[in-house]
Amino acid sequence: MIAFIQGKVFKKSAKSLILLNQGIGYYIFLKESELEKIVLGEEIEFFIHQYIREDANVLYGFRTFPELEMFELLLSISGIGPKAGLGILNLADVSQIRKSILLGDSSLLTRVSGVGKKIAERVVLELKNKIGNLTAEEQQQPSFSEINAQMDAIDALVALGYSQTQARETLSTLDVSLSTEEKIKQALKQLGRS
Repeated sequence: MIAFIQGKVFKKSAKSLILLNQGIGYYIFLKESELEKIVLGEEIEFFIHQYIREDANVLYGFRTFPELEMFELLLSISGIGPKAGLGILNLADVSQIRKSILLGDSSLLTRVSGVGKKIAERVVLELKNKIGNLTAEEQQQPSFSEINAQMDAIDALVALGYSQTQARETLSTLDVSLSTEEKIKQALKQLGRS
């Protein structure tokens, strides 16, 4: 089983890349937000989850070990497959997902295509006792209404033609207490200058 891989980015597409390691190309699926940052020819490393089924042998790559652990916890829930797991990790960072689960709030999880209210509630219920307590850093994370407002602003900027990475990075420089509309206006001003 493959657990970690290091190599050079040979090709990339919207959802995956081919990583060249000692003459062998490994096809690896990544979070879209991570994939946007990667440059062809770049030397890079990933923690790997190898998803094996009767009809598939697929590699999923993560830059950090906590992301890999969260992905594997999500896959342990009936109704969550690799696509939904990556979608959840693409929404927010691991500490925000942990906070959402520990506080019993499933609304963040339902933003992912294919994850309805029942499955999101099952994730919260089944993982609440498996992921420990909130760290001091996680307690400082923004509230879920602020996260949802941020996600709405990201969705609006993506709909206007900006990449998810551009939208996320630009919005991260703004005050989280701004309304969604105000965030979009300020982000468009900043993006217009670059």
